Amino acid sequence: MHPIRLPHLVTTLGLLLCAAGHAATLRPYRDDAEFTGAVQRWSEQAQRRQLDRRREMSVAMAAAPQAAPAPATMAADSVAGRAAGPTETDNNITNVQTAGVDEGGIVKRAGEHLVVLRRGRLFTVRVGGDQLQPVASVDAYAPGSDPRGAWYDELLISGRDVVVVGYSYARGGTEVGLFTLGTDGSLAWRATYQLRSFDYYSARNYASRLIGRKLVFYSPTLLQPGGPVAPMLPALKGGEGALPADFQRILPATRIYRSDDDFDAGQPLALHTVTSCDLGTTPLRCEASAVLGPAGRVFYVSAASVYVWTNPGRRHGPYATRPAAAPAAVFRLPLDGAAPSSLKTVGVPIDQMSFLEDGQGQLNVLLREQGEGESMWGGERSQGALALLRVPLSAFGDGQAVAQRAHYRRVPGTDTGALQNRYVGDWLLWGGAQGAWALAYAQNQPAEMLVANHQVERIEALGDNALLVGNAGSELRFTAVRLGRGGARVAGQHSIAGARQGETRTHGFFYRATGPEQGLLGLPVVASASPGRRPGSVGSMAGSTAGSTAGSTAGSAAVVFLRQQGLGFVGLGELAARPGRVADDGCRASCVDWYGNARPIFLGDRVLALMGYELVEGRVGNRSDNRSGGDSDSRSGGGGGAGSGAASGEGSYGDSDWGPAWADEGGVAHIEERRRISFAPTLRGRGDRPSPFE
Repeated sequence: MHPIRLPHLVTTLGLLLCAAGHAATLRPYRDDAEFTGAVQRWSEQAQRRQLDRRREMSVAMAAAPQAAPAPATMAADSVAGRAAGPTETDNNITNVQTAGVDEGGIVKRAGEHLVVLRRGRLFTVRVGGDQLQPVASVDAYAPGSDPRGAWYDELLISGRDVVVVGYSYARGGTEVGLFTLGTDGSLAWRATYQLRSFDYYSARNYASRLIGRKLVFYSPTLLQPGGPVAPMLPALKGGEGALPADFQRILPATRIYRSDDDFDAGQPLALHTVTSCDLGTTPLRCEASAVLGPAGRVFYVSAASVYVWTNPGRRHGPYATRPAAAPAAVFRLPLDGAAPSSLKTVGVPIDQMSFLEDGQGQLNVLLREQGEGESMWGGERSQGALALLRVPLSAFGDGQAVAQRAHYRRVPGTDTGALQNRYVGDWLLWGGAQGAWALAYAQNQPAEMLVANHQVERIEALGDNALLVGNAGSELRFTAVRLGRGGARVAGQHSIAGARQGETRTHGFFYRATGPEQGLLGLPVVASASPGRRPGSVGSMAGSTAGSTAGSTAGSAAVVFLRQQGLGFVGLGELAARPGRVADDGCRASCVDWYGNARPIFLGDRVLALMGYELVEGRVGNRSDNRSGGDSDSRSGGGGGAGSGAASGEGSYGDSDWGPAWADEGGVAHIEERRRISFAPTLRGRGDRPSPFE
């Protein structure tokens, strides 16, 4: 589809926007009285709407023939609560969206140690000096507190400060735990803070970010028709060396913003709160700003600003009506403390990867006509036609500014089904079950279709080029895409029979560049016959205890590694989890791996795989013979269980026919287990009796 070519209209609209003074910023509510008055007016209208809806449904049900009740197995699926490519720094082991903006994850590197967050506990492993040794563990919550009903999801590290972000249903808020990491790898709890909020969980996004010493996190608060307002407002409690006491409000009415759109009485209303905390202060000093709007949202953090896109959710029932494209608004909250601004829009981003604030002062957002935002599994349920919004930051204003038709460009794509998307260099790529496309987003050129011959379930950066990952039947395929001035075109491809992704989150993948157009990549995989799961939720690695059954038997799982050179691939094999029965770890909180539990890790020339409570180190090199079975179309590489040639405690690669991870001097490239450790906690209270059944 050709882009719209309206240069004169774009110029005219730009002049009109400037003349109209739309460089202004949002005005907050003057005081609590104005804010609560606005919410109460919406509440009264919403209650009347609910009453009218109940009456209409009663009439409809009385007139309709009575149908037999559906069997229990036909019940609708419902969820009540929750039962950039990487930069080239050695400390960065997380596949983040924006360089310099770290994202809350399950494993981080801090100097000579790895810190792992799993099943309500923090663990440290010494990796400095070619070591691989468990050091310490501590509960991820305050001593003496009751962790039941809490999920400890995300980990961030700044210097010696370890931050754990979680959500407690029992205490009704986002929990921020602070720990001190000792130079010897020890961990000590320091403080716990509680922010009153609703659950932030998203199967695709992460609630927390870290920029230098500034902790930034998103949390929503749903407002109920007829309910009190003040007890719902974001507030903070807690302190250094103390358990949380009384909540202290941190969001004044003068920090709550909205556009001039009327609130829809038929839609939920939410406070979308962005909290910024200075990790250099004691006690922790936090400031909050919020956007008041529909409950649907997508949250994105650039190097300079936080963006919150709000949109109404889908209406259900026989009386539901809805425009083809949802009315929406995007709010920009600068990280330097400047006043926020907003822009009225239409459509819904797929997820946070749909955004890019580029170096030309433009915001780019890939949109679909309809969607529910990214809360819980909302990112999987967008639908409708696609368009790219590209708008100058100067167009944001005081809540009245509207993105014009010239700011949108229709792009091809399927109307239904989940989509993946990512910006790589000067390109935007997107795709799903029925194809993929690439667009030079700043150029006046049509999108280019990419024929990968498989579903697109992941899009990642390979330096300046891109990678598409997905299944074709039971075969997992990796397809390189060359991006340049000559356009976008499919390059090399690699296949793994009988496999699928073991992790769907962006953090499940990592690419380590080793030179121009060459590097290593890692991705968790499981057998394609393994039971399915919701995207972004429970991994299938050993020790994942999917479904909170600590004694269950884990399925076959591994982290597979590929070498990329000139956008061609060589399969190196895999590092596999140890099969067998999973021992009871005495988990008290966060006992399902909602953020997955497997990651590839590159530490200089070292290659590791985190899988549940195991860390497996491999060595990559070239064999002079073919004993590795280097078939690039199978999962028959080295790796494996306890009998795969581990050399525990080895101080060097040892074998003369093995080189560092990036060696390429002929022979068959291959990865083989070097050593493995387990940092699983020991369950106390059994008289230290060994058991042959664990």
